[in-house]
Amino acid sequence: MNHSTEEPVEQIDIGNCKITLLGTAHVSKASVNAVTSLIESDQFDAVAIELCPGRYNALIDPDSLAKMDLFNVIKSGKAAMVTASLALGAFQQKMADELGIEPGAEMKMAASLAKQKHLPVLLIDRDVGTTLKRVYRNVPWWKRMELFSGLLASVIFSEKIDEKEIEKLKQGDVLESTFAQFAESSSEIYQPLVNERDQYMARRLYDEALSGQHTQLLAIVGAGHLHGIKAYLETQLRDSKSLEELDTIPSPSRWPKFIPWIIVGLIFIGFAVGFQRAPELGWQLVIEWVVINGTLSALGALLAAAHPLTIITAFLAAPLTSLNPTVGAGMVTAAVEAWIRKPRVGDFSSLKKDTIQLRGWWKNRVSRTLLVFFFSTLGSAAGTYIAGFRIVEQLT
Repeated sequence: MNHSTEEPVEQIDIGNCKITLLGTAHVSKASVNAVTSLIESDQFDAVAIELCPGRYNALIDPDSLAKMDLFNVIKSGKAAMVTASLALGAFQQKMADELGIEPGAEMKMAASLAKQKHLPVLLIDRDVGTTLKRVYRNVPWWKRMELFSGLLASVIFSEKIDEKEIEKLKQGDVLESTFAQFAESSSEIYQPLVNERDQYMARRLYDEALSGQHTQLLAIVGAGHLHGIKAYLETQLRDSKSLEELDTIPSPSRWPKFIPWIIVGLIFIGFAVGFQRAPELGWQLVIEWVVINGTLSALGALLAAAHPLTIITAFLAAPLTSLNPTVGAGMVTAAVEAWIRKPRVGDFSSLKKDTIQLRGWWKNRVSRTLLVFFFSTLGSAAGTYIAGFRIVEQLT
């Protein structure tokens, strides 16, 4: 079979099916041209792409985030995930503006051409939510906030996409390149983000090849996954996990759940010891707890340009929510901000465009509410530890 493309191509026979693996760069016009050339050759009876249903729908309907119910997002505890999704979307749009091509354009082209030719489109990647949850569960609990904060900061606060990030995108997708600085030195992130997805996509292709429904299958994957998928297929998945294993979200360790309650218990014990020694000391500890926790959370809300009433709410709520691990200060402040400054229809419709620029995050009422959640939560968390150490210092 003659393929006129400079993009990396590998072939492997599984049963009566020949699988052609095309490695693409997700920000390359050459990759779009290679996809077009191969599908237009009419040599394939099915096209597989490195997307899951969720990411495929986001590619086809890029404004899907604009249709969210903000109050429901806050209430269901999904504000952090939506904020990260918005940041990733902004990163992708910046890339599109600078390079003149939208990341993932070759996948979109593949799906479009396959439909025109009435070829089945196989979505072979693992669900992005499952991947992120497996990354989250694989990372030690004490690194999770650092990971989320670092990702958000690197995406939100980078006005210009540098050449290093562009080079990373030539090997992986937006999701992988954003995690790259962590994945390079962390097997806990690399395994679920890259290696497990290699296994997942190889197994999906293997099953499709043995189904008897295809004889010539074109699989379009990121260049960074090409050799991993091929290696698993060549060994007939000997060292890979089953789809059920790869789709399972590991149960969280039980003991980290008790840490916030232990901290709360120690704080109350500190108050009790203080009052036992002297009422004045006890009240001093309580006042310091309120002032430190409330001030840092309010400062976080202020940094997010929250409404003055939201800032006051942060000051009042943080000392109380910090003593109840089931409710975060950010949930309260974000709900108040969304109630006072109700997002308008225009805020939702311009959400994607506004979040491309740093100042747009503060200008748009939807993204600003999410920043209120994020910064006031960070402030409250910092206040809990600082005030806690202050209590220990005064009792020892």
